[in-house]
Amino acid sequence: MSLAKGMVIAAPRSGSGKTLVTLGLLAALRQRGVNVAPAKTGPDYIDPVFHAEAAGHASVNLDPWAMSPGQIAALATRQASGADLLLVEGVMGLFDAAADGNGSTADLAEMLGLPVIFVIDADKQSQSIAALVSGFAHWRPAVRIAGIIVNRVASARHERMLAASLRATAIPVLGFIPRHADLIIPERHLGLTLPGEIATFAGFLDFAAQTIGDFVDLDALQSLAAPLLPPAATSMALPPLGQHIAIACDAAFAFLYSHLLEGWRAAGAELSLFSPLADEAPNPTADAIFLPGGYPELHGPALAAATHFHSGLRAARDRDALIYGECGGFMALGEALIDKDGTSHSMSGLLPMTTRMDRPKRVLGYRRLIHDSPLPWPPGLNGHEFHYSSAKQSGLPPLFEALDAEGVRQLPMGAFLGRVMGSYAHVIAPA
Repeated sequence: MSLAKGMVIAAPRSGSGKTLVTLGLLAALRQRGVNVAPAKTGPDYIDPVFHAEAAGHASVNLDPWAMSPGQIAALATRQASGADLLLVEGVMGLFDAAADGNGSTADLAEMLGLPVIFVIDADKQSQSIAALVSGFAHWRPAVRIAGIIVNRVASARHERMLAASLRATAIPVLGFIPRHADLIIPERHLGLTLPGEIATFAGFLDFAAQTIGDFVDLDALQSLAAPLLPPAATSMALPPLGQHIAIACDAAFAFLYSHLLEGWRAAGAELSLFSPLADEAPNPTADAIFLPGGYPELHGPALAAATHFHSGLRAARDRDALIYGECGGFMALGEALIDKDGTSHSMSGLLPMTTRMDRPKRVLGYRRLIHDSPLPWPPGLNGHEFHYSSAKQSGLPPLFEALDAEGVRQLPMGAFLGRVMGSYAHVIAPA
C-alpha cells in the first residue's frame, strides 16, 4: 500500500488560523478528489473531530511529549497508508512546548521529517511580517518552513505590502486569505464547540473550502509535501481495559483518542458503544466500562434522569467489571455534579464524591502518572489534565500519584473503590 507524503500546518502563536486553514485545506482537497489523512499535534480532542468532518475519515493525535518516537512513527505511518497526503495540524506556536521544553509542533515536524506550512495572522501588521517569518525560519535549522499562508488580510493594498516584504525571506507564499467574519469557529470554556453543536457548520466548511480553494495555490502546496522518516524504534500501546469494553460515546462523553481504540481492537478486544444521554446501559456482557471525558456539566438534567445508565453501571460493578472514568467520566461516577449555576444533579453514585463547576479553577498541563490499582496498564503513564471543576471526596485511596512536565509533584489524583476508579487525568500512552 502506498504511503502518503506529509506536511505540518503551524503558526507563530495560537489564534493565527491553523484550524481554519487545516479544515479549509482538508475540505478543498477532498472536493478535488485528493485523499487527505488528517492528524493533530498534542492532546487536543476537539480539532480531530473537526478534521474528520472535513476529511471524511478519522484523524489521529500525535503527541511528541506523551508518546514515544516509535509510537508516533507507527501512528503517522498507519494514518498515511493508502492516502495521498498526510496533513498534520500543529498546536499553539511552532516552538511552544510543555513546561519542560518538550512536545512542540517543531519537535513533531523534526521527528517525522516533515516540512512546515506557516500560517501567519497579518492583522495589525504589514512589513514586520518578514522579520517574524525570518526569525522562525532560522531559529531551528532542522525544522524547515517550506511555505507561507497569510491569514486575515485586510485589503488588496495590505496584500501588496505583505507580499513585497515577504519576498526577502525567499520562502514561497502559497496564498493570502482575506479577513471575513464567517471564517470564525465559536468557542467555549474548554475550547471549540463540537461540529454537531454548530447548526451552520456544513455551510462554514463549504465557505472555508471555497475560500482556501480561491486564495491558496493547492498545487504548489501539495508539491511541498515530503516523505515520512522511517520508524526508528518500537511502538508501545496501552493494553485494553478488558476483553469486551463498553465505551460511553455521545455529546457528554466525546473525548476519545482514536489511537487507544485502534490499539485495543488490534489487541483483540471487542468494543461496544453506548449513549448515557440516550439513557442506554453498557452492554451487560462487557467486562470493562470506559467513561471518557467530555461535557457532562452541560447535560446535568439528562444524565440525572438516565436511570438505565445508572442501573447498568451498578450492575456492572456488582458483577465485578472494571469501571474507569476520565475527567467528565470521573465526574459521572460520583454522587452529584453541581453545575455552574449551583444546581445539583444526581450522578451514578459509584464513588462517594461530589464534583462542582460553580467554583471554577482552571487546571491544565501534562502529567506523569504512577499507579498501583486494578488498571491493567503499566505503573507509569503519560497523560494530561484540563478542567475547571473540582472534586470533593475523602476516605478513598487516590488512583494516581502525579508529577507535572517539569517533574514537580502534584496532589494525588482521583480515587478507586474496588474495581471502580477514575481521575481528572486523560491517559495518552505508557511513560
